[in-house]
Amino acid sequence: MANFTIADIKALREQLGTGMTDTKKALEEADGDLTKATELLRLKGAKGNAKRADRSTSEGVVVARESAGAVTLIELACETDFVAKNERFGALADKVADAAAAAGAENAAIALASPAGDQTVADLINDEAAIIGEKVELRQVRTLTGEHIEVYLHKTSKDLPPQIGVAVAYTGDDQATARSIAQHISFANPTFLTRADIPADEIERERALVTEISRNEGKPEAALPKIVEGRVNAYVKQVSLLDQDYAKDNKLSVEKVAADAGIVITDFARFKVGA
Repeated sequence: MANFTIADIKALREQLGTGMTDTKKALEEADGDLTKATELLRLKGAKGNAKRADRSTSEGVVVARESAGAVTLIELACETDFVAKNERFGALADKVADAAAAAGAENAAIALASPAGDQTVADLINDEAAIIGEKVELRQVRTLTGEHIEVYLHKTSKDLPPQIGVAVAYTGDDQATARSIAQHISFANPTFLTRADIPADEIERERALVTEISRNEGKPEAALPKIVEGRVNAYVKQVSLLDQDYAKDNKLSVEKVAADAGIVITDFARFKVGA
C-alpha cells in the first residue's frame, strides 16, 4: 500500500488545485513522495498544455500596475469566463503584472522572459495553466511613461474582472479630464494619437479603397476628389484619438477638450480582452 494519508492528498490538492482522483493516482505512483507526486502532476498538466495549444482564448483580464511616472498594462487570456473570474487565475494575473512592471516590459515577449520569483513569467504561466486546466496566454503588454498617467479599467460584465484597460499619459494638472478621456478611449477605440502618427501607406490604402467604393457607387468622376477626401478625413477621425469627436460632447474634438482643460495627451494604450 502506498505510503500516504488523506491529509497528504488534501495538502497536495490545496497546493496545486488538482482533482481528487488525479492527486491520489499521482501519490500512488510516487509511493507517497509529495515532491515526486507534484512533478508527476505538473508533467501531466504540461502534456495537457500541449494538447490545448490550438485552442482559442477569448476571455481573460486586463491588469494595470502603476509606479512613479510609469504604468504597465497586461492582457492575460484564457478560454472561458469561468476561469477568468477564478481566484487562482486572478492571482496569476497579478503575479504576471507585478513581474512585467518590475521589468518595465515593453511587450509580451520581454515580459515572458522576465523573472517571476525563481522562474520566468513564461514558466509561471505554463505551470499555472497546467493546474487551471485551460490554455492561458499573455497576449499583450505595454509600459507607458509620462509626466502624469491616468488609468481606467472597465468591466464589460459585473460578474467578470476588467476586460478593457486604458492608460493615458499627459502633461498638465486636470486629472478629471484625463480620466474622462481615458473613458472615451475605452469606448471609441482609437489606434493612433494624432493624424501625423498614421503611417502614410495606411492613408493611401484607405484613399484607394474609398476611391474604388465611390466609383462603384456611381459617383460622378468630377466630384470624386472631394468625396474621397471627405471619406479619408472620416477614417482619420475614426482612428486618431485627438481628431475623434469627444464621446461626452460630439461637437468637440478630444484635442479641443484637452486643450480647454490645459492638458496635453502625450501617449495612450488600450487593451481589450480578445480583441
